[in-house]
Amino acid sequence: MTTALPDLLLELGCEDLPARYVMPLAEALRAGVLGGLAKRGVSHGEARLFATPRRIAVLVTAVAAEQATQSIDLTGPALNVALKDGAPTPAAFGFAKKCGVEFAALGQKDGKLHYARTEPGKPTAGLIPAIFEDTLKGMDELVPKRMRWGSGDETFVRPVSWIVCLLGSDVVPLHRFGLHAQHTTRGHRFHAPEAIALPTPADYEARLKRAKVWSQVSSRKAEIRRQIEAEAARLGGHARITEDLLDEVTALVEWPVVIAGRMEQRFMELPPEVIVATVETNQRYFTVFEDVKHSKLKPVFITIANVESRDVSQIIEGNERVVRPRLSDAMFFWEQDKKRGFRDYLIELDRITYQKELGNLFDRVKRIEKLAFELSWLLGLDTVDAQKAARYCKNDLVTRMVFEFPELQGLMGFYYAQASGESEEFAVAIRDHYLPVQQGTAIPATRQGQVLALADKSDALAGIFAIGQKPTASKDPYALRRAANGVLRICIEGALPLDVAALLRAALDAQPTGRKDPATHTELVEFVMERLRALLVTGSVTSEMFEAVKAIGSTQPLDFARRVEALKTFVALPASANLAAAHKRVRNILKQAGDVGIAIDAKLFDNDTEHALFAAMNALDLEGDYTAQLLQLATLREPVDVFFTAVMVNADDPAVRSNRLALLARLDKLCRSVADISLLPG
Repeated sequence: MTTALPDLLLELGCEDLPARYVMPLAEALRAGVLGGLAKRGVSHGEARLFATPRRIAVLVTAVAAEQATQSIDLTGPALNVALKDGAPTPAAFGFAKKCGVEFAALGQKDGKLHYARTEPGKPTAGLIPAIFEDTLKGMDELVPKRMRWGSGDETFVRPVSWIVCLLGSDVVPLHRFGLHAQHTTRGHRFHAPEAIALPTPADYEARLKRAKVWSQVSSRKAEIRRQIEAEAARLGGHARITEDLLDEVTALVEWPVVIAGRMEQRFMELPPEVIVATVETNQRYFTVFEDVKHSKLKPVFITIANVESRDVSQIIEGNERVVRPRLSDAMFFWEQDKKRGFRDYLIELDRITYQKELGNLFDRVKRIEKLAFELSWLLGLDTVDAQKAARYCKNDLVTRMVFEFPELQGLMGFYYAQASGESEEFAVAIRDHYLPVQQGTAIPATRQGQVLALADKSDALAGIFAIGQKPTASKDPYALRRAANGVLRICIEGALPLDVAALLRAALDAQPTGRKDPATHTELVEFVMERLRALLVTGSVTSEMFEAVKAIGSTQPLDFARRVEALKTFVALPASANLAAAHKRVRNILKQAGDVGIAIDAKLFDNDTEHALFAAMNALDLEGDYTAQLLQLATLREPVDVFFTAVMVNADDPAVRSNRLALLARLDKLCRSVADISLLPG
C-alpha cells in the first residue's frame, strides 16, 4: 500500500497589507517556495495561492518526504596548475577543501582535478527553513519601504503576527520575526478572532471559510463581481466595474459584503466623469449607470464591506457621509471654474512650466498652434479652426478641477468649452487631443481632434529628443513611446497621408533649444519607426515583411501599413519565394557590377528568354493598389527563372553584358516598387 505524500502549507499572517502589495507578495511567496523545492530536487504536485489583506499563503500538494539522491560533480584546476613536480599546490588543496575531502580523495578528468560522489537526499522538513529564508529575501526586493516593529531588527511590509508551516500534520520549525511557526491560523478579525487549529494543510481553506475568511483570490474576486452586478440590477442599473478597481477591492477585504449608498441629486449636475473620479479613485466605490453603455449616471454607489453588520444602515450612512464632502468640493470647483470664460484661462498658462529647458505651457501652446496650422493646410482642412483649438487646448490645466483631478485633463476642457458656448467641434477636439491614451483605446473622433493630437504629440517627441532626454530601455518618464504610438495610430486608423519624417522635422525646428541637427532628426524618426514595427509586426506580419517595406524608405505610416498588408497576400503565393530568391541574386549581381546603365536595347538580345522577360516586364501595369501590383509581380516568376537558367549575365561581349545588367536593373526596380522583395524568405 502506497503512503500518500504530505502537503506543505506556509502562511504569513500580518497586520493589514497595502492592497497593491497583496498579490505581488503572495506570488513571490509561491515562486520562492516552488523555486526552492525545485533547486533542492524535491518533487511536488500543484501549488495553490491564497491571499487576503491579513495573510499570504501557499499550499503545495504531494511534497516528497526527502530530496532525490544528490549527485555532486566538481571540476577543479588544470593539472599543470594543481601539481608542481608531482606535489599538490595551494590551488589543489583549495579545491579539496571546497569539496570537503582530503587531496588524496580527488581524481582526474580531461586534464583537470575532478571530484564526484553521490549523497542520499536530505529530509524535506530540514530544507524548508533555508527555502523560507531565501523566499523572504526575494519578497523584500518587492517593497522599497519596510517596517520595523517591537524590539527586533527584522523588517517586513507590515508587522507579522503569526506563521503557519505544516508538512503534512507536522509543524516545520521556522523562527522569524520573533515568532515560531505553529499549526494555528486566525480567522476574520471581528467575526472569528479566535485561533484556528489546522490538523493538515488540506483543512486550511475550508476552516478559514467557516471563520469568515474567503482566502482564495480568484473566487473571492468572482464573488465580489457577482455581488456588485446583482446589487446594481436591484438598483435598476448597470455597475461600472474596471479590473483595476476590482483587483484593489479584492485585496482590501477578507469577507466581501455588498452595500449600496446614495448621492444627493444636486451632484448629478457634475460631469459624470468627475463623479466617477471622486467615487472610484478616492473612495474605491463602484458607480452605477442607467444603461449598459454607461451614458447616464444614477445617484447611487456600491461598495464592498469587510464585515457582516447587524446594522447596515450605520455603514451606509458612514459611506455617504465620507463621499458627500468630496463631491461638494468637486461641485465647488465646477461652479468656480465656470465663472470665467474658457478662453480666459489662456493668460495663466505662462505660470506653469512645461519643462525647464522647453519653456512654459504658453510657449508650448504656440508651438502646437503652428504645427496644427501646417498639418491642416497639408490636409486641406480649415486652418483657422485648427489654430483656435490648438491655442486653447491646454486651458483646463489651470482650472481647479484639473488641479484636483489631473486624470480629467482634456475632458474638463470639453465641458468648460461647452459651458462657454464654444462649438461642439471645438470642444470635442479639446477633449480628444490626448487620445489615444493607450493601446486599444480610440483615436480622436474628428479631423480637428486628430490634427490637434498629432501636433501635441509631435511637439512632445521633438522637444524631449532635442534636449537629449530620450527614453531608455527601462525608463520613459515623458511617455514618448505612447506619444509615438499615438501619432502612428492616428495616421493609420485616421487614413491621414502624412509623412512622419516631415512632421517631426517641423516639430524639431520649432523647439526653443536643444539639438535640431540631422542626426537628432534621424534618431527621432528611427525611434518612431521602431514603434511602428511594434504596432505592425504581429500575427501574420513578420519582421522580414516590415524590413522589406522599410528598405524602400517609406516614412508615411498609412502608406507603410498598406504596403505591409499587401505583402501578406503576396508571401502566401507559391511564386513569392522563387521571386524573392531571384531578386536576391539580382541584387548581388548588380552590387558586384558597380555602375549599371538603365538603357535597354532589345536588338542586343540574343536569347529568347531575354525577349520573354523584357516583354513580361513591359506588360506589367503597376498603377493599381499595392496588392494588385504585387500579384502582377508574381507573374514574373517563370520568365525570371527561365532567364537565369538559359542566360549568362556576364557575357564576353561588353555591350551584351551591359544590356543584360540594365535588364536586371529594371527588374530590381520593379521588385522594389512596393517593398524590397529580396528581403523576404526565398
